[in-house]
Amino acid sequence: MLRIINESEKSRTDLAQRFPENPLLLPKDLAPSAGGLQIISLLNPGVFRYGGKIWLLVRVAEGAVQKEGVLFFPALNATGNTEIIEVPLNDPDLIAIDARVISYKGLDYLTTISHLRLLSSDDGVHFTEPGDYAHIFGQGYLERFGIEDCRVSQIGDTYYLTYTAASDSGVGVGLQTTKDWQHFENAGMILPPHNKDCAIFEETINGKYYCLHRPSSKEIGGNYIWLAESSDGRQWGNHQCLIKTRPGLWDSARVGAGAAPIRTGRGWLAIYHGANTEHQYCLGAFLMDLDNPSKIISRTVEPIMVPTEPYELSGFFGHVVFTNGHLIDGDRLTMYYGAADEFVCGAHFSISAILEQLVSY
Repeated sequence: MLRIINESEKSRTDLAQRFPENPLLLPKDLAPSAGGLQIISLLNPGVFRYGGKIWLLVRVAEGAVQKEGVLFFPALNATGNTEIIEVPLNDPDLIAIDARVISYKGLDYLTTISHLRLLSSDDGVHFTEPGDYAHIFGQGYLERFGIEDCRVSQIGDTYYLTYTAASDSGVGVGLQTTKDWQHFENAGMILPPHNKDCAIFEETINGKYYCLHRPSSKEIGGNYIWLAESSDGRQWGNHQCLIKTRPGLWDSARVGAGAAPIRTGRGWLAIYHGANTEHQYCLGAFLMDLDNPSKIISRTVEPIMVPTEPYELSGFFGHVVFTNGHLIDGDRLTMYYGAADEFVCGAHFSISAILEQLVSY
């Protein structure tokens, strides 16, 4: 169970300076992608700069408009179009006890299907959806249930988009690259199921690409953060487990990487999410060696951000702060995050203040 943090502790451990304008984006702010669908949630944007603007690559989760006595849920068909699957609520083969996942005739389905949308801003607070950039949808049978939680890493003039590819075959990591956000090269699934939360470092180290990722196992091991390396940014190997869950703490059930690690004078600083057995999500940090990121130097004990605001506590799935996107300006880290699996919000952090919270590993 998540230990309750009182106000005096919160001022010491929760380092987030939340935007007073939060939430920045709500489901009602965008239009559904097709008739018969409604936007349920806006989640966990990737973040980058391009053309003098700040951009969010927002995960848009859509569901079918529901009718009494029947459950509808969406999936992509073989042509890449969204089809609606209809199941009576009294069907004995239907198990619908989770707001996010249902089981029907022994198969798991998501209650929503996600795609990615680009929104831009001049001030980092007010975002609009430009009309000349296409939505990014899942492609092929390995993305039949959509694409989710995209991290954006820039190396040179190339942007690397790593995202969760969901289907009835499992959940893995997909990769696309672009230079202009109009034309994309699809590298397919680079890390097979079950894997997600992949963030590529924004520079090579000793000539190699590195990424953080999160394989998981239901039977043995756990939901831990791993490191992988690559010679080309597409074929990944030399996998090593870095960060594990900690019994009795706020990250006791699962951990996963946030956005691309941040180069500091003391090492690579990574922001990560952790959850307890009650599915309450907070944020923490850890530090890796600059020349050998498989070496962990330090890690926070208490979270650096805790869901406390109403828009973080109540939504599609409450008690959640989750990030996979930020910008760096000197000591200031501007983080964009998903709140309660429904809203997009923003917060500022001091990088030096985060470093002060790290405890030697």
